[in-house]
Order: sequence, then C-alpha cells, then structure tokens
Amino acid sequence: MLKKTIIIPCFNEIKTIEKVINRVKNYINQADNIVVVDDCSTDGTTQLLKNIENSNRYSGLKLYFHNENLGKGSAIKTALRSNTINDIIIIQDADLEYNPRDYSKLMLPFDETDADVVYGSRFLGGSNYVRIHFFWHYIANKILTFLCNMFSNLNLTDMETGYKAFRKSALADINLKEKSFGIEPEITLKFAKKKLKFYEVSVSYQGRSYEEGKKIGIKDAFVAIYCIFKYGFFN
Repeated sequence: MLKKTIIIPCFNEIKTIEKVINRVKNYINQADNIVVVDDCSTDGTTQLLKNIENSNRYSGLKLYFHNENLGKGSAIKTALRSNTINDIIIIQDADLEYNPRDYSKLMLPFDETDADVVYGSRFLGGSNYVRIHFFWHYIANKILTFLCNMFSNLNLTDMETGYKAFRKSALADINLKEKSFGIEPEITLKFAKKKLKFYEVSVSYQGRSYEEGKKIGIKDAFVAIYCIFKYGFFN
C-alpha cells in the first residue's frame, strides 16, 4: 500500500486548522503522516499549533513555523524538505474548502494505473457537491487553465485546484522557485515538461467568501499569468 504525506500550508486559519487536521486524520492510514507549515500567522494560529505540538495528541503530525510570511509556495517547499515525506504527496488547503473524504478518489489512479500526478478538479463533473459563487473567479480559473494547457499541451479542467497529488519521485530534478500562489502553474508546467502522466478526478468544493476568510485575489491571477509565461518558455 502506498503511504501518503498530507501537506497543509497554513496562514491565519485559527477557525479551521484543527478541524482540518482532525478531518484529515479520519481519512488517512496509520502509516500516513501530516506536515503542517504555519506561514507566520498573526491571528493566533501559530500559538494554537504550538499548543497542539506540545500536547502530542496527534500521532504522525509534523509542524514547521516560518518566522516571516513568505507565501503558499514557500510553505509547500518547506514541507517538501521534511525528512518524513512518503510515496504520495497530497496538498491540502487549511480552509476546509476541500474535503479529505476525496482522498480515495485522488489515490485511485495511483493504485490502478501508472499515474505520476493526480489533480482534483472542481469542474470535471461527478462530485458530490460544489458551492456556487464567484462568477469572475470561475472565468479567471478557466483562462489560467487554458493558458497553462496551451504551454503544457495538457487538457486539464482545473489547473488552479487546491488538490494536487503526486508521487515523491515526480519531484526529482525539479527546483521549485515560486514563493506565492505562482507555485500552482509552476509545478504543473514543470511536471508537464518531464512528460509525467497526469490524471484528473472530480472532487467536492465548498468555496469560501472573502468574509469567511478567502485570501486569493486579482493580484494572484496576474502572478499566475506571469508564471505561466515564465515557466512555459523557461525553467
């Protein structure tokens, strides 16, 4: 059985982070582990995670803390440097927009095919539920996915998904550089250039409003476009 490492980059998620850890624990095996990276939160998340660490109430949980806010990409890279990384890596956002119940879907291509990379798509169809809102986010996502597909020669439906799973071996000879949300197109394009085998599965999605804590915005869309052209043409 393939062992999983769940990476949870975290910034200012005091309302959800422990709920996410608990929910993840319900859907992983004893041999799997969780790596949480706190990106210098300012809302009490850091102290909550340190209390969790000191309590030792979660087995298989590794915590890292940034001394300054560096971005999602930096948090993921910190986690990937951990010496506890298993065969399959799943990136899990800390905001409860994605349901760990879908891990079984993400793992199916790894178990039944020679998949290297599996993305959980909000737009593929067949999910249990998808919260409907933010028309312009949907349009921006479609544009970013189209541009990424154009440079990668893939036909993804959801490049910007928060559910990305891949084999540890897929990272060989890849140097991830982006510190922010630009890591999403960067990792996609670098995997594609290695001719890795991509699969998509449908996942449920409970998107948040900005009042509920959503963080990604228009600036991140322009960063993503820049990164698509940057890594589409260069490494």
